[in-house]
Amino acid sequence: MASNEPSTDKSIWGKNSGWKYSVATRYILFLLLALLFYISLASRLLPERYDIQVNTKSEKNIVAPVQIEDSKATLKAQEAAAENVQPIYPHVPLRNDVLVTQILDRIERLNQDVDISSGEKVEIYRNEIPRMAREFVQNFVSANSTNEAYSKELLQEMQRVIEEQTYRIPEETFIKIPRLNSEDIIQMKPVAREIVSRLMLNEIVDADTARTRVAERVNTSSLNDRTAREVVQELASLTITANKFYDEVATKNAKVEARENTPPVFIKQGDILVAKGQLITPELYELLGKNGLLKDDVNYWPELGVLLLSVLLSLGVLTFIRQSEPGKFKYNNSQLLMLVLVYVITLIPMHLTAFLQSDSQMYVGYLAPVAIGAILVTLLLETSLAYFSVIIFSIMASVILNVQGELFDFKFGLFAAVTSCVAIFSIHRASQRSTMLKGGIMASLFGALIVFIMLLLNNDTWTTSETLYSIGFAIAGGLLTAILVIGLMPFFEVTFGILSALKLVELSNPNHPLLRKLLTETPGTYHHSVMVGNLSEAAAEAIGANGLLCRVGSYYHDIGKTKRPIYFIENQNNMENPHDSIEPKLSKSIIVAHARDGVEMLKEYKLPKPIRDIAEQHHGTTFLHYFYHKAVRQAEEQGIELDFTEDDFRYPGPKAQSKESAIVGIADSVEAAVRSLRKPTVEQVESMIEKIIKGRLDDHQFNDCDLTMKELDIIAKTLKETVMGIFHSRIEYPEDVKRPKPTAPNGDNPTASETSATSEEQRRSV
Repeated sequence: MASNEPSTDKSIWGKNSGWKYSVATRYILFLLLALLFYISLASRLLPERYDIQVNTKSEKNIVAPVQIEDSKATLKAQEAAAENVQPIYPHVPLRNDVLVTQILDRIERLNQDVDISSGEKVEIYRNEIPRMAREFVQNFVSANSTNEAYSKELLQEMQRVIEEQTYRIPEETFIKIPRLNSEDIIQMKPVAREIVSRLMLNEIVDADTARTRVAERVNTSSLNDRTAREVVQELASLTITANKFYDEVATKNAKVEARENTPPVFIKQGDILVAKGQLITPELYELLGKNGLLKDDVNYWPELGVLLLSVLLSLGVLTFIRQSEPGKFKYNNSQLLMLVLVYVITLIPMHLTAFLQSDSQMYVGYLAPVAIGAILVTLLLETSLAYFSVIIFSIMASVILNVQGELFDFKFGLFAAVTSCVAIFSIHRASQRSTMLKGGIMASLFGALIVFIMLLLNNDTWTTSETLYSIGFAIAGGLLTAILVIGLMPFFEVTFGILSALKLVELSNPNHPLLRKLLTETPGTYHHSVMVGNLSEAAAEAIGANGLLCRVGSYYHDIGKTKRPIYFIENQNNMENPHDSIEPKLSKSIIVAHARDGVEMLKEYKLPKPIRDIAEQHHGTTFLHYFYHKAVRQAEEQGIELDFTEDDFRYPGPKAQSKESAIVGIADSVEAAVRSLRKPTVEQVESMIEKIIKGRLDDHQFNDCDLTMKELDIIAKTLKETVMGIFHSRIEYPEDVKRPKPTAPNGDNPTASETSATSEEQRRSV
């Protein structure tokens, strides 16, 4: 049967009409959602364009829509950084103490040669000592020509500087050198080597400056011979050279690196690029053009990017809804319209908060009630959709509240995600209005916490005042969220007829006028309704339906009985049954009228439509067996022809249109039937529940709702367990079962074999 399989899109569209179930309307709403995303993103990501020309005055202030790089200022900063780079003079360790030792060794050998005259020795020293100094430098250059530590230019510069600063030994020194004997030279070597070594430890750019300290060190040395001191002084002066040389390549590289490391100079978002009345110079015009602020030079790529992002977000919502668990939400455009409205209400405060922001007061963004959308979706629609919406709200917050010039601001995206998820977790099982305040408080606390964590992770940029302001605005934003949600919930409930969990809990209050009327005027019906509520709630939750709606709907499903309470047996205390003295047709009219009367009373008290639907549909078009057979029996006894059919003894319906209405109807019959049994057994309860469900199934009462056979089996099992729990003291278990005594067919308590469970329940009703 059709009622036993899940409804398909086709079947749903076939039995529902109007804009609420129109495919075209649904896609129009998704296009509106994409348009909403585009407007919100474009206002932040796409700059305003201006119709201006060079050498004209600007008619308004033109501000930077985002952070813009000032190329000219950046170039000036780079040049200034390069100019501030000092010339690089690397230190070159030449080991000149080796050179002076080599010269003294040569003097020692030559002076020992008696075959060479003093004049010849003077001539040799005059030529050979300067040559040895030159060759020492040349050998160092040759040995390090392949060394990566010294560039070719640096070695060339070293040769040039040393040659320019070459010390010229006086002529009289060359004449004195041949007079030195071996003992003198042996004493001179350590002194000369120490003087040169110590002085060359210093960084020397000008050798003449270092040479001025040679005489002092010689005079304080251990040398006593005057000639020896003079020769050591001159040879030390010759071998001391510069050891720091200008490195042109390294200096140029340092300048290049300084330029590259110079951060770009930005014009901050919101700063004035062109003041009102300012002349548009070619440079300003070029700057505006490069940043897409001119109408003459439109760049459509950013617009395409924003459009694609908007469509992607809208498709994300569409895909999530289509792939969610089967239910009315995906087919009800009224709910989709409400979702679009929730998104609008969430994004507008973000834009208003962004209007108050500035680069110096970025923390104002934490005032935005970013969690309002997540809470409303949770309360009005479903929790899973709320969590998905958090992703979208986080993306939108990171764009709308961004004042740093980047595409997204991670801080506000994370803030929106944390506060929204915490709020959902706090209120997803809301049962009181105060729970919304709790959600706002939790959003405040965790919002302040995540803001403080982000400040700690970025501790080089925040100050104490900024910390206090940021945390304060985060707390205020959470409280503002709670205030807005509390104020908006009644609007959505009234405008869209939403029966939220909060509203259901309020309607279940025994102090409600209708429930108080039910309790005081029809206490039996009230107790019956409470029992039906317990049964239906358990059954609904077992198959994933709305258990709370079933419970509250059960409280009101028989409210129409308050019109004529004595005609229903649960309200007859020690009195005759009035149905015994009236015609079956009249009894039927009174009985079936309670559904219609209940709907009228519920309308009068403005109860939501889902509650009214349960009251109207819980009997469907079921057959009143008891009164029909009574009418047939009376006609046979009177010998008159039947002027009625079985259809005349059916409830007017409609049949159950939802799982909840069907479940309440089943639970209603089960509770009445079980109460009609004086000593019910487990087998009797189980058999009666199965007969009631099978009877309704065979009577096509489930054709208009999407209950499956599997769900009906689960309902039967759950009702059995619940009934056994509620009537535990009355139900006899197998080991205690006693065979019931048979009664007459016309007795007050016919057995299950003599009448159906449905007629038993109807008989009890009268």
